[in-house]
Amino acid sequence: MTPLVIGVTSHRNIAACEVEPVRARIRSFLARIKNQFPSLPLVTLSALAEGGDQLFAAEALTFGSRLVVPLPLPRDMYMDDFADPAVRAQFEVLLQQADVIRLPLLRSQPREELAVHGDARNRQYAKAGVFIASHAHILVAIWDGKDSGRLGGTGQIVKYYLHGSLPGITERLRQARHNLSGGDEHLLYHIVCSREGEHSAVAEGLMPLQTLWRTGDDIAPDGPMPQEFELMIRHMVEFNQDCDKYAQAIEEANAAEITDAGTPDNIDRLFRCADWLALHFQKRVLLALRITFTLAALMGIAFTFYAHLAQQDNLIYFFLLLFAGGGVVAGLARHRQWHRKYLDYRALAEGLRIQLYWQRAGILKDTDHEFAHDNFLQKQNIELGWIRNVMRAVGLQPPRKPEPDALARVISEWVGESGRSGQLHYFERKTDESAGLHRLTEIIGSISLWVGIAISVFLAIFALKLPEATKTTLVMIMAVFSIVAAVREAYAYRKADKELIRQYRFMQRIFSGARAALDRTSDPAEKRNILRSLGDAALSEHAEWTLMRRERQVEHSKF
Repeated sequence: MTPLVIGVTSHRNIAACEVEPVRARIRSFLARIKNQFPSLPLVTLSALAEGGDQLFAAEALTFGSRLVVPLPLPRDMYMDDFADPAVRAQFEVLLQQADVIRLPLLRSQPREELAVHGDARNRQYAKAGVFIASHAHILVAIWDGKDSGRLGGTGQIVKYYLHGSLPGITERLRQARHNLSGGDEHLLYHIVCSREGEHSAVAEGLMPLQTLWRTGDDIAPDGPMPQEFELMIRHMVEFNQDCDKYAQAIEEANAAEITDAGTPDNIDRLFRCADWLALHFQKRVLLALRITFTLAALMGIAFTFYAHLAQQDNLIYFFLLLFAGGGVVAGLARHRQWHRKYLDYRALAEGLRIQLYWQRAGILKDTDHEFAHDNFLQKQNIELGWIRNVMRAVGLQPPRKPEPDALARVISEWVGESGRSGQLHYFERKTDESAGLHRLTEIIGSISLWVGIAISVFLAIFALKLPEATKTTLVMIMAVFSIVAAVREAYAYRKADKELIRQYRFMQRIFSGARAALDRTSDPAEKRNILRSLGDAALSEHAEWTLMRRERQVEHSKF
């Protein structure tokens, strides 16, 4: 199941008189989260540094949370920081209950300098903070609200989490913000605490032991979780429920597939679930659309007959019955959220597909702070943040060494060959299919136009010679053709056929270009760079497609 990931960043020297009150606030926060989302398993991300990191981890374990510890240094070197034997013992106890992820050294990090306290060591600690902030769905900051200026300090990690900037560590700003206030899905829970020692005062405007919600530059007093973030997490709960509801069907559909030995099990499993669910809800959406527009066509025809034929008053009741049927279908689609689930699960499946292939090909193993989800659905509304949250959660595993032939197999399975395999062949085929459907819509429109013109000319020539019944029949035929063409055009618009053709052609071009670039080089590093660029382009395109299609829901269809 997709968990709710809670990261923690904290001071090491919390004032002694505030330790127990801070512990009480941690318990209160975790209890509220468990009560609000009882079906979501919890994952706690903590580097287990002295102070709030260990404090939060210990309390989270009592709530049944899984503990994941990103270690920035070798274990024995990391423990040198714990001068107090009690803190060292607590670290050992917590580590035994945790899943440990050993973070690789930054490429520019001189190993010999890590043994002493200084900038090199601080950079590794900062890397742990970046890892936690990059994977957390909610970040808990046990903090005085002031930026100490220390590299990787709590203030800098909070700034990175909320704004995407950490000087000296990140190579570029995250592009998730721009100036779109509605596109930030990063939620921070701030427990204000004082430091032990001279500079114990908290930041101006804050009070010790105060608790706040923060996102971007907005601060809100403690209380219920902001509504938009609650909705985002509710979608994660729904995804888990749908995976569980259709688990047997998903398993049967994938029974014939042999999982690659080098494939990360959790990414592969969630990808298969999301992909199956996307196809399932796509079928529901298409069925609802076809029923709705068929009923719309029948309504138009029924009203035409009612308006032109004498003694056909009962057709108005048939018209109303069809209208009610369409309302029932639209209401059912709205209640079950078929359209939203189809688009969201499709977007999630595509994001997981890229994350899966990147990891299999070894593209992520050298990445210091960026992950596939950092490039996906960045500028969209908060509600879509749940997709990135799922991708964050599946990234919580130690990097695996790629198999010797993994890169070649990824290229073969993902990119493929023209007319034969992979996404390249898929988009070629879907381009042809969509173009064929679009041509059908144009043919129906042309037939309707020419039938209408022919009947109009015929009526103009023979208007004085034709009996009234014949003229009425011809007008009704012209109306029926016009209704069918209009409904077909509206159906094609609702399905976004033209945009779909453009998307398929664009994807075909970028995969074709990637295939050509891959064929021109034998350098594995260059091939990985090509696959990274291909993934970035695919993620951007799917994000734009998802946002555009969300505006064309079946329940918004107009008769």
